[in-house]
Amino acid sequence: MSALDFPLPNDLPKPMDDGAADHFQGMALPAIVLPGTDDRHINLSALKGTWVIYIYPMTGRPGVPLPAGWDDIPGARGCTPQSCSFRDHHAELRDLGCGVFGLSTQATDYQREARDRLHLPFELLSDAGLLMKRHLRLPTFKAGGMELYKRLTLVLRDGHIVKVFYPVFPSDRNVDDVLAWLRQPLSVP
Repeated sequence: MSALDFPLPNDLPKPMDDGAADHFQGMALPAIVLPGTDDRHINLSALKGTWVIYIYPMTGRPGVPLPAGWDDIPGARGCTPQSCSFRDHHAELRDLGCGVFGLSTQATDYQREARDRLHLPFELLSDAGLLMKRHLRLPTFKAGGMELYKRLTLVLRDGHIVKVFYPVFPSDRNVDDVLAWLRQPLSVP
């Protein structure tokens, strides 16, 4: 199963940059501890080295319908293709000295099913309490009675945000943009 097994429709609405991520660049992360799908608790501010944290609204589950109008919400569709793309390029990211976490507001058990079903070689983090929204003003939207994160990707170096990808579109090409940026000569703020 590859990212190509989850093609995105060609007519998805493109999200616009609303400035909701402008304040992240150079920010030191506060001590936010989130549960992972491997039952560890990860303090994002204590991560050493370079880490990619791709933040997505929610992963669908086979046989469970997505919220009504999901494909009409700019940037909502594409969580599974994004995760599969990071999976498919995980060795390249690792070779560049970079770790990866996916992050959503879904509960850990829900994420664990997705991690196992998609054969992800990295863990997913649950922010069901919206701590990232509270402490970082992470942008959200509402769908199906849930508050979900807008799709964005952070590159961290020793607990500081050194690069922000926002808006992310199309989601399945996000890893290509991240890899291209990581391969450039680095300038740390």
